[in-house]
Amino acid sequence: MSKDIRIKKGLDIRLVGEPEKALTNAPRSRTFVIKPSDFHLITPKMVLKEGAKFKAGDVLFYHRENESIKFVAPVSGTLTEIKRGAKRVITHIVITADSQDEYRDLGQMDVAKADPEAIKARLLESGCWVFVKQRPYDVIANPDKSPKAIFISAHASAPLVADYDFALSGKEKELQTAINALSKLTEGKIHVGTGSNGSSPFANLDGITIHKVSGPHPSGNVGTLINKIDPVNKGETVWTLNPQDLVVIGELLLTGKFNAERIVALSGSSLKSPKYYRTKIGAEVSTMVYDSGLNEENVRIISGGVLTGKKVPADGHLGYYDNTISVIPEGDDYEFFGWNKPVFNKISLTRALTFSWLTPNKKYVLDTNTNGEHRAFVQTGMYEQVFPLDIYPMQIMKACMVEDLDAMEELGMFEVAPEDFALTEFVCVSKQPHQEIIRKGLDLMYKEIG
Repeated sequence: MSKDIRIKKGLDIRLVGEPEKALTNAPRSRTFVIKPSDFHLITPKMVLKEGAKFKAGDVLFYHRENESIKFVAPVSGTLTEIKRGAKRVITHIVITADSQDEYRDLGQMDVAKADPEAIKARLLESGCWVFVKQRPYDVIANPDKSPKAIFISAHASAPLVADYDFALSGKEKELQTAINALSKLTEGKIHVGTGSNGSSPFANLDGITIHKVSGPHPSGNVGTLINKIDPVNKGETVWTLNPQDLVVIGELLLTGKFNAERIVALSGSSLKSPKYYRTKIGAEVSTMVYDSGLNEENVRIISGGVLTGKKVPADGHLGYYDNTISVIPEGDDYEFFGWNKPVFNKISLTRALTFSWLTPNKKYVLDTNTNGEHRAFVQTGMYEQVFPLDIYPMQIMKACMVEDLDAMEELGMFEVAPEDFALTEFVCVSKQPHQEIIRKGLDLMYKEIG
């Protein structure tokens, strides 16, 4: 059964550098890195020490406040280094990989016969539970709470990100197995958002409610799906999962092995041949970036999409939840009197000196320059033009900034995540860090309300 969702508010950012739909095996990374900062509000407690050898799927560390939530190795190898920052906080866990992976085998599970507690225990023990996130707070789900529904967005509307229809091709068996398992962990529905065009791998799966989503970005955000179908109120919980993580869960249940495979979209205008690579979680980004080739030297490498990803160095590693690597020009140059002349090569919602509205289908080469400095919020009405949620974006951000918990609750803070505000940040003339503001607000609510 399909229920259509049409988004009218938003903005499609058309950029040069979409990846060719050709899949290549990335060169084997020499090192892999797991960063505890990828798991928000998690305090790691190491199980292994430096120099320890392990198999793929062996436990590296667990959450200090909930020991049942475990984090496992994506490959087999040796724990080379545990890097620490201020106050001895663990920042990087560096793995030197074996030439071939050897897997920890947990055994196959017959999902049809397994009870919910056995399935939950298997996901926790295998490390697959970390793929299950919850709202409110956009953190790893509390295994002691049952969600009222589960949401999966298989429609990618953000610029230059991986196309799920391509990345998940041929993985229907793994997806169905994961869906069957998750359906036993909730009394509600599993909602899946797919594009209105194309053939989704979810189209013929059982046990899900499909919603064909259309319209500009952020139509592909799972937050948009939640808001339009079943908003989160105080005391309620929903789970969200990335489609590629479903494949890892499904394969774990079918084979007993944690295969941390990622189909990564290497994209961006600074690349000679952007395309898709098959690699593993935590792999070196250089194995893909330099295999593709660069058009220029002064670039920014981003683990994730251009709107929500994190800057990584040339010798950096793929983020745990990321399936896109974006490479775009570094915006460290400035135009003399750039604010006072007609602009034809940039995107803007306004028509003042900017003429992108004349060429709506044009693809742009954009860099990281913010084209302005941080300043006080200006009331322009631009946020509301690109924000499709039934929430007041300006007001909820101001409530976060003044730490007004009551206002945050009333304005809908329980159902949002930082990525929902990436587009308002992009169009912001005040250059305010919207995603950072929302993240700090969510952290405050988690601390005070829990």
